[in-house]
Amino acid sequence: MKTTAKFEEVSHGSIWLIALRSSLLFIVICGIAYPLASTGLAQLIFPYQANGSMVKDSTGRTVGSELIGQSYTDPSFFQGRISSINYDAAGSGSNNYAPSNPELLKRVKESITQWEKENPEVPVSEVPIDLITNSGSGLDPHITPAAAEVQIPRISALRHIQEDQLKQLVEQNTEGRDLGVFGEKRVNVLKLNLALEELSSK
Repeated sequence: MKTTAKFEEVSHGSIWLIALRSSLLFIVICGIAYPLASTGLAQLIFPYQANGSMVKDSTGRTVGSELIGQSYTDPSFFQGRISSINYDAAGSGSNNYAPSNPELLKRVKESITQWEKENPEVPVSEVPIDLITNSGSGLDPHITPAAAEVQIPRISALRHIQEDQLKQLVEQNTEGRDLGVFGEKRVNVLKLNLALEELSSK
């Protein structure tokens, strides 16, 4: 009986020691070595993406990330999609309202009213849906080329730039290919507005 008790005591001690060693090993590998290696590799191969895809203006000042949209209250700028979280990356997401929800209907009506006020030349029936609907994350930095082009008359009038120049600007800042479910052409609103500012300063 004494021998058995001694054997069991030694076995329990060995198990705890093995568990402790294993925990320390995986903490070092998974908690320290792997993050350092992956971070270092990302900085070496993809430094721009690893640091947040930050966008700079013509003076070299960081003005935002190409991955997160921004609000533009000045109508002389191209407007992005509506964000119910004001593009706050800490609170990604949007209200999952049904089409009949009163809050959603109220917000859409307000958006339409604002559009009619700022864009009298373009009827609401011609407004692409992405300009009056939220994206799923509330952070979408892109709009469709059509959503950018429909804003050209307003911006042309406010900035006194010919519409043909603005159309060319939109084309130059259109990314991707129209591949249906595999991706569509899109325009990054931040980059487009930076290009607009440069064109306006000429």
